Amino acid sequence: MKHRFGTIIQIGDILVSEDVVTEYFSCDYETCRGICCIEGDSGAPMEENEPDEIERCYDDFSHLMRQQGRDAVGKKGFFEIDIDGDIVTPLVDGSCECAFCHFGPAGECLCAIEKSGRKKPVSCSLYPIRVTKLTGGGQALNVHHWDVCRPAFEKGRREGTLVYQFLKKPLVDNYGQEFYDALEAAAAQIATE
Repeated sequence: MKHRFGTIIQIGDILVSEDVVTEYFSCDYETCRGICCIEGDSGAPMEENEPDEIERCYDDFSHLMRQQGRDAVGKKGFFEIDIDGDIVTPLVDGSCECAFCHFGPAGECLCAIEKSGRKKPVSCSLYPIRVTKLTGGGQALNVHHWDVCRPAFEKGRREGTLVYQFLKKPLVDNYGQEFYDALEAAAAQIATE
């Protein structure tokens, strides 16, 4: 039996798993209505500098949050440490709801930070890509498969939209146009193999 192992794409000190350029994904907000912000085991992963940035602009978006979210921030601060020891967004007590949620009139969930025009945590903007810090300062980018996002993988397949294409703007914002161009070239190469 022949086993196929996925290709790892290396761009500088960033390792990208093949599924970033071969899996399909397109957020299906009409179906999920932002459930990724209210489900899960812990808050959204944050980089070390992000809680300070969120605290600095908190007055710009706190009025968009539910009172329960403001209470969570008042009690826990701008981050929590989850069971894995990672820095994550605080959760509303007794739930898996991110404290920074904003709910629209029909109950749809949005990010209050983003709604105010500020930058939400990188892990949120890059989802379904998850970033892992590597020893030596590099990073690994992998696709995270979460059952609540199954409709997004299905929609991406219907539309023919690959993960990296759907995430073009956040990838360029976080890693630069050169990185994205190299990723696109690698995707084209893999598609011909």
